[in-house]
Amino acid sequence: MKTRILGTDGPAVSAIGLGCMGMSEFYGAAASRNATEAIATIHRALDLGVSFLDTADMYGPFTNEKLVGAAIKGRRDEVVIATKFGNMRGPNGERLGINGHPDYVRKACDESLARLDVDHIDVYYQHRVDPNVPIEDTIGAMGELVAAGKVRFLGMSEAAPETLERALEVHAIHALQTEYSLWSRDPEDELLPLCEKFGIAFVPYSPLGRGFLTGRFKSPDDLEAGDFRRNNPRFKGENFQKNLDVVAKVSEIAMEKGCTPAQLALAWLLAQGDHIVPIPGTTQRKRLEENVGAVDVVLDAADLARIESVAPIGFAAGTRYDEAGMRSVHL
Repeated sequence: MKTRILGTDGPAVSAIGLGCMGMSEFYGAAASRNATEAIATIHRALDLGVSFLDTADMYGPFTNEKLVGAAIKGRRDEVVIATKFGNMRGPNGERLGINGHPDYVRKACDESLARLDVDHIDVYYQHRVDPNVPIEDTIGAMGELVAAGKVRFLGMSEAAPETLERALEVHAIHALQTEYSLWSRDPEDELLPLCEKFGIAFVPYSPLGRGFLTGRFKSPDDLEAGDFRRNNPRFKGENFQKNLDVVAKVSEIAMEKGCTPAQLALAWLLAQGDHIVPIPGTTQRKRLEENVGAVDVVLDAADLARIESVAPIGFAAGTRYDEAGMRSVHL
């Protein structure tokens, strides 16, 4: 497995990480039932050299960190664990808003450490920016966790450029996690150049467009009941078909390159910069092995130009979240 560095002086991680969210929630009821396959998938990831695991306290809720902790038992030194705080949920899964208050930061960290059953978190992200708390206060509290040895490195998720720059005045930020893929290219305007300027790793989540870019979905009916993508604007109505038409063209290029559409989409991301570390999620070992194979797909300038011609910036029909979700990003 090829490796990349988180920040200028952060840990080396696998060039492709593993997003663990779907092992516990959001992608239908089946995803939350098969913990055995989920743990086997994490074990297979470690065997393949995938060393960067991504979770969050709100996934499950409160169960995904336990799953990851159980899976890495006895293999802690092989893993760079990233988890997140800030999206509050109640015991029944209800959404309680975003919290960036310093007291909550400290409390959330201690609870994540307990669920993961580790003595430190490698990368601790603010999951969403709290518009009601100065970012300086939140990052200051996160910095205290570093000083206390509970956290090694800090990250942010879905932060706007100006927010990131303000945060950097308080403490070093080693990773910025934001949605980025062939159909979500907003970060190219400001965030990617800013991360490169300050030596910050850029960690794309949903690098396969929540599975759409793999070509596996032919109709919204392919999504099982309870899958949150049924309410995602890009998976609904006319938007679905418009997006599917572009994915079909991307799939043709993948076939000619001798790889899968998922591998092509991940290889495209890796080609955008050495500071980019995508974290595709999966619940199956077969899909994991497919994703890892993307590190060996080489795209030259002609390949990248052709991909651009069929999937240009802004091609995706529909916003990446519903109206409520869009209000919580890029803050």
